[in-house]
Amino acid sequence: MEYRYMGRTGLQLSVLSFGSWVSFHKQIDDKIADELMGIAYDNGINFFDNAEVYALGQSEEMMGRVLKKKNWDRSSYVVSSKAFWGWRGTENKPNQTGLSRKHLTEACNEALQRLQLDYLDLYFCHRPDKKVPIEEVVWTMHQLIQQGKVLYWGTSEWSGVEIMEAHRVAQQYGLIGPTVEQPQYNLFERQKLENEFLMIFNTVGMGTTIWSPLASGLLSGKYNDGIPEGSRFALEGFDWLKDRWIKDGTIEKVKQLAVLAKELGVSLAELSIAWCISNANVTTAILGASRKEQLLQNLGALSVKEKLTSDVKERIDQIVQTKPVLPEY
Repeated sequence: MEYRYMGRTGLQLSVLSFGSWVSFHKQIDDKIADELMGIAYDNGINFFDNAEVYALGQSEEMMGRVLKKKNWDRSSYVVSSKAFWGWRGTENKPNQTGLSRKHLTEACNEALQRLQLDYLDLYFCHRPDKKVPIEEVVWTMHQLIQQGKVLYWGTSEWSGVEIMEAHRVAQQYGLIGPTVEQPQYNLFERQKLENEFLMIFNTVGMGTTIWSPLASGLLSGKYNDGIPEGSRFALEGFDWLKDRWIKDGTIEKVKQLAVLAKELGVSLAELSIAWCISNANVTTAILGASRKEQLLQNLGALSVKEKLTSDVKERIDQIVQTKPVLPEY
């Protein structure tokens, strides 16, 4: 397994990691979660991603039970949680969502309880909160670190301007600023990582834990001939994902990418993930899997990265037509 430093920190994350967004509780039970996390860990994965909102807290509870049962050396793995939406769904009351000091503090304590951990390695502000002063957010995350409940804090789906504003506040008050962002990044979603964040990478520095490297499974090719029963796009409440990806000729592009993958002697999923981690600004790509075979195949992306020559990448760009146009200076 390859490891990369998370931005300008001393923390190293495996370039492939394991997440639980849709699969935990919704698609798999404790037994399968135990098997998949074991396979991930045995193959060198050291980062496991979660959030308060995933399965309304039950994803964290499931991961916590697995971690307790595995009894791995705590210093050998990294766990994250994220706060913003709360875990009570439609039952959320005022102060049970957002990035207020009250919610961030209580959400952190609740995440620790569900995960059965003494501290979180990474704690993300899951979305920006326009209603809370950025000073309050930075101060709160700094205090959670000072209390030993969190080691590093970060953002998820924040804009470059919002991230730099957090750094400005941290510098002004002598606080610990964000060191990592969790953006979506794949062959069809490239603007932030390849354009908007470039100045941040080159100035204050930032690690990235990218999500959806397979565009919610679209880039595995599983939807080329329709929507399989039990797949993510078929789950209740995930119609927005289907609407997000199955449009504008994306399936035809995926089919063309599958032809290229076949020429290279690799799976489309391996090619798509390898393309993501070939970007030096990607610290780790979060994998999601509901079956052992899926996870093992996706782990094969590490050996595919060397096949991504400049010519191959150019052919990929010609197919997807998503490469950002950078400003001229």
